[in-house]
Amino acid sequence: MSRKPLGLFGGFGVELEYMIVRTADGSVFPVSDRVLSRFNGSLTSEIRRGRLDWSNELALHVIELKTHGPAPRLETLPALFQADVNAINAFLETEGGRLLPSAMHPWMDPSRETRLWPHEYNEVYESYNRIFGCGGHGWANLQSMHLNLPFSDDREFGRLHAAIRLILPLLPALAASSPVVEGRPTGSLDSRIEFYRKNQARVPSLTGAIIPEPVYTEADYRREILERLYRDIAPLDETRCLQHEWLNSRGAIARFDRHAIEIRLIDVQECPLADLTVAAAVVGALRLLDPGEAPDTDPRRLFPTDALSDLLTRTIRDGECASIPDPAYQRSLGLRPDASATAGAIWRRLAERMPVDLLDPFWHAPLRTILDRGPLARRMLRVLNDDFSRPGLTALCDRLADCLAEGKLLDA
Repeated sequence: MSRKPLGLFGGFGVELEYMIVRTADGSVFPVSDRVLSRFNGSLTSEIRRGRLDWSNELALHVIELKTHGPAPRLETLPALFQADVNAINAFLETEGGRLLPSAMHPWMDPSRETRLWPHEYNEVYESYNRIFGCGGHGWANLQSMHLNLPFSDDREFGRLHAAIRLILPLLPALAASSPVVEGRPTGSLDSRIEFYRKNQARVPSLTGAIIPEPVYTEADYRREILERLYRDIAPLDETRCLQHEWLNSRGAIARFDRHAIEIRLIDVQECPLADLTVAAAVVGALRLLDPGEAPDTDPRRLFPTDALSDLLTRTIRDGECASIPDPAYQRSLGLRPDASATAGAIWRRLAERMPVDLLDPFWHAPLRTILDRGPLARRMLRVLNDDFSRPGLTALCDRLADCLAEGKLLDA
C-alpha cells in the first residue's frame, strides 16, 4: 500500500557528497567501491546503514551519504551523518585515505584523474560521458548537498516551487565552498555552480537558466519542462536510459515520483553540522516566503526567471558580499527595500525574522558563524591568505578534513 505523501515541511531528505583523498598527499583516491564493499560484504552501489544510506556517485572518488527517506526533524541529522563519516574515515585510515569536504578539490585535474563508477548503473554514467564528456570539473569534481522538501498535491507544489525560486539566488551567499580550481582562485566563491551551469551546454534546455521557470502545476511542469528535455535529449539518448525526472538539471527540480522538490544549488560544507545549519536556514526562509493561497498573479509567483538568474550570477561570484539592490526582489522576500543591501545582509534580516518555530535555537550558534564570518569559501580564502602553492592548499585541505572528522566549523 502506498504511503500518503507528506505535506509542506513535513519531512526532510538530505544528501551529502564527500571526496575520498589520500592522506599522504591529498590527491583524489578512487576507492568508493572498496568502501561500499567493505561495509556491505560484497560489491554494491548502495547500502542501508540504519537511518542513513550510502551510495556511489558518478566519480569513483566520491561517496554519498543520505537519509533513508524523509527525516521528521533536521536537528537529529548532524549526529547521524557525523557517526557515519567517522565510520568511513576509520576504514579509510587503514587504506591510507580520508574524507575531504568542500564542493571542489582545489587542484584535481579531472581530465587526467577521473575514474567513473564502473559497476552497477554504469549504463547511465556512460551515456552522460558519451554525450557530455564527464572528464571535467562540472562532472567529476563537484560535491553538493541536495535538500529534498515534500509536497502533497498540486497546490502545495505551487507554493513550494514559488518560494524556492525566490531563495535560490541567495544560496551561494550562505553555502559557497569552491573558490579554488586547479590550484588557482577562480574569482568566484561558488565555482561549482559556475561549472554546473555550463556542463551540459550541448543540450541547453537541461539546465535552462538554472533558476526554474515559474510553473506551478504538475501538468504544466511536465508539458513545459520535462517533455522538452526528453525531446531534446532523445537524438543523443540511443538506449533511452535518460528519460527520467533526474535528467532535469535546474537548480531545483520537481521529483513527482517522490512528491518532493530537490534543491541542488548548495555546496557541501566542512562538516554535517554546517550542512544541516544551512539546510535549517533555507527551510526557515522558505517558510517565511511561502505565498500560501496567493493568486496566480501574485508578484512572488511571477518574478522573472532572468532577473533571478542575474542575481544568482552575482552571488556565485561574490557570495555574501554580492550587491542585491533590486527593490522588487527585496519586497518579494518581505523586506523593506535597501539600495545598499548585500546578500549577506539579506540573510541576516531573514534570520532575524525567524521565530523559534521556524529556526530552532539548536542552529543559532553555527548560523551566527556563517553569517558573521562568511560562507565556507570566504573562510577558506582567509586561511590561504593568498598562498595558493601546493603546500598552502594541502594545509587548507588538512584543516578541512580535520573539521569533517571532528564535526566542527572552520573558524577563520
